[in-house]
Amino acid sequence: MAPLLLLPLRLLPEATATPARLRASSPRPSSGLSYARRLAAPRQCRAGPGPGPGPAPPAPSPPVVTAAAAAAPWWHSALAAAAGLYPAYVTAGAAVAVARPEAFRWFVALAPGSYTFALGLIMLAMGLTLELREFLALLRERPLSILFGCAAQYTIMPAFGAIVSRVLGLSPALSVGLILLGCCPGGTASNVVTLVAKGDVPLSIVMTVCSTLGAVFLTPLLTKILAGAYVPVDAVKLSLSTLQVVVAPILLGSSIQSAFPSIVKFVTPFAPLLAVLTSSLLACSVFSENFVRLRSTIADASYGNGSLFSGDMGVVMLSVFLLHFAGFIVGYMTAAIGGFKERQRRAISIEVGMQNSSLGVVLAAAHFSSPLVALPPALSAVIMNIMGSTLGLVWQYMTPPDLKTETIDMPNGPDI
Repeated sequence: MAPLLLLPLRLLPEATATPARLRASSPRPSSGLSYARRLAAPRQCRAGPGPGPGPAPPAPSPPVVTAAAAAAPWWHSALAAAAGLYPAYVTAGAAVAVARPEAFRWFVALAPGSYTFALGLIMLAMGLTLELREFLALLRERPLSILFGCAAQYTIMPAFGAIVSRVLGLSPALSVGLILLGCCPGGTASNVVTLVAKGDVPLSIVMTVCSTLGAVFLTPLLTKILAGAYVPVDAVKLSLSTLQVVVAPILLGSSIQSAFPSIVKFVTPFAPLLAVLTSSLLACSVFSENFVRLRSTIADASYGNGSLFSGDMGVVMLSVFLLHFAGFIVGYMTAAIGGFKERQRRAISIEVGMQNSSLGVVLAAAHFSSPLVALPPALSAVIMNIMGSTLGLVWQYMTPPDLKTETIDMPNGPDI
């Protein structure tokens, strides 16, 4: 799954006011995209000119703490830290699904309505944090990089979904599930991974929003083209479902944010953790349902003493791993060939490699008769986040060259 994590499109206000000579954005109230610009900005600074002959210059003014930052309670940070543990939640939930699948039976019994409601809640949380003014401003500033990233998203992953399923000889139901996963848009988990990896955070955020909106047409169309050879695919119904569970909640959340800003300001700190827990429940419920069914199938087929994970489940896990691995590697290579700087390459690589597998689960449960179609998206929730988090940590210790060369002028201060 790819829920709203530590980096929603509107985050907490900045801790201090910007110095006069600091290269920064305009002084309007903080939003997620403007905040992302500051997060992505280099932190290396150089001292201003030292005191010369003549009277000593006046002492620099102390930092001014904004009222919003002074009033921000400690539990905002606690909620954000708890939301950042999403890979741990979904991994622990998967372990519970293996040991006691009945723990999720209540949620599975309500499917597909419960799955649709869960994804709608996640997308509503995303909409509550979306400021359209900042989003449109970045679209105007960087159209080529955003277009390139979205094109990579909807070409690399669908193509490798079809290639991997054919190479590994997956069954028709599992092939459709892997292709559907590859045709899904980028997930918002990629935004926080891009931040950790010192990538271009604003680019990652806008790519996520654009690919999510484009999913209404591209996900059904590509799924029909690539998976239609396995099972009948109704692209119109897929489009309507995507519109209902993705675009409508985002637009509703954005409208609520504009109409009731005070309420949204109170709710926003809770949104990431709520989305994380909801997505974890969705992923683990689908996994538990398929685990029980696949285990019974293997037992009935008398696979002997072979381990479950060395049979069909192992092949599905390998296929999901290869799909995301291809997304990370090929996404980075195409960005390098396209002439983008290192920070943009990292953002595009992570955005391409991390999918909104929640959408894949919901579409699979609602439109395909075999429950095995939902298995690759459900497994992706665990595998993708482990891979993405690991890649982000590796890149965190490799400062991009374009970040090293950029500096920020601070008046009369030491290098920090």
